[in-house]
Amino acid sequence: MDLLAENRLAHTRREFLGRGATGIGAAALASLLGHGLGQAATGGGRAGFPQFPAKAKRVIYLFQSGAPSQFELLDHKPALAKAHGQGLGSEFFGGHRLTGMTSGQKEKKVCKSIYNFSRHGQSGTELSELLPHLGQVADELCVVRSMQTQAINHDPAITFFQTGFQQAGRPSMGAWASYGLGSESADLPAYVVMISQGSAKRDSQALYARLWGSGFLPSEHQGVKFRSSGDPVLYLSNPDGITAKRRRRILDLGQALNREHHERLGDPEILTRIQQAEMAYRMQTSVPELMDTSSEPEHIFDLYGANARKPGTYAANCLLARRLAERGVRFIQLYHRGWDQHGDLPRDLPLQCGDVDQSSAALIADLKQRGMLDETLVIWGGEFGRTVYAQGGLNMAKYGRDHHPRCFSMWMAGGGIRGGTTYGTTDDFSFNVVENPVHVYDLHATMLHCLGVDHEKLTFKFQGRHYRLTDVHGNLVKGILA
Repeated sequence: MDLLAENRLAHTRREFLGRGATGIGAAALASLLGHGLGQAATGGGRAGFPQFPAKAKRVIYLFQSGAPSQFELLDHKPALAKAHGQGLGSEFFGGHRLTGMTSGQKEKKVCKSIYNFSRHGQSGTELSELLPHLGQVADELCVVRSMQTQAINHDPAITFFQTGFQQAGRPSMGAWASYGLGSESADLPAYVVMISQGSAKRDSQALYARLWGSGFLPSEHQGVKFRSSGDPVLYLSNPDGITAKRRRRILDLGQALNREHHERLGDPEILTRIQQAEMAYRMQTSVPELMDTSSEPEHIFDLYGANARKPGTYAANCLLARRLAERGVRFIQLYHRGWDQHGDLPRDLPLQCGDVDQSSAALIADLKQRGMLDETLVIWGGEFGRTVYAQGGLNMAKYGRDHHPRCFSMWMAGGGIRGGTTYGTTDDFSFNVVENPVHVYDLHATMLHCLGVDHEKLTFKFQGRHYRLTDVHGNLVKGILA
């Protein structure tokens, strides 16, 4: 084949590798390889990071898209039984925002939870009867009942949680971790994303690739989405007619041309392209091995539950999260959809908990038995909370709750976090925080601290300003630290 034809093939291949935010062109490569973009070799990050001894080497973030209700799961409010059916007048809300779905609702009646709570473990952590498996690992959990956010609708609220800003365009938290700390793996991205569909019958909101994007950070830091069918990562397989040997030959020619191009222009994104292509080549071996769980013993599948054998389920993704953690991936994000219970909560919420309870608890237990929990920060929660009043009528067979950003609950476990802790208090109606508020910015600051990073110091200069994940906000939540 002549040089011109080879050049065309190489050019085509580079385009193939660079397509789309969900393909292997999105792999966080410079942080892995350490070639010329200011990143250290495998295991390192930006110069000077981590800044102090890290309790956690990695984060597994279990994001529950749609906003699980704190009343039914993590924040027991026995006073609601006595107040059930009581109407709430305008003075109760004090001018605070309500969504358009209930702002005009004529009657807003207090709605009790139909689910019982009980205490678990030596810590006596209160959890809903819908979370029996989490109860078995209660002493590893830190339940934060005093979360606060700024956004009242799903898309801006999810965007805010992922990026620290309600409008799209800022780097995601996983991208910040990749940028600052790099990866411990030479063969996998620093930041991996997996999505599962919940069992709830209500339609779920869309999740967009920008939620795990790199924003204005170099493009190698955006998350790589792993899929449950076809190629685990888009464009991972060789095109028809291209053998591994030929792919290596084409890649080498393309890399030589890219290096020449970089010498002429000095564009750092050309180096990124070179490193992306090399990572893509290595991922053809590393990713299939990662996704093949056939070597896992039977007791592990029993631990995670029956769905752990079904690709794309939350249980299967939890198992893959542990395997990714073992292989040095820095930030692992699972999105589970289906928690938006404006109605039919008694039907849908148990289904959602059935999806996540056993496998979330299994992930904690599995990490612990492997000696990895102390160095892995696990976070579980949604984008905001739910209202004390029922949306629509007070039909306890079909009730639901509207959005509530002023207070909600999450849990954390593992690296740097004090297990067996319940932190923060809300009022009897879980309408306001009365003790130890934790804003989303504070959560971000604390997460970075567990990774050995001062959130005020991890910055990137863009358009004349130094940006950070916490913007100009954020306080370390010392009360939950081990």
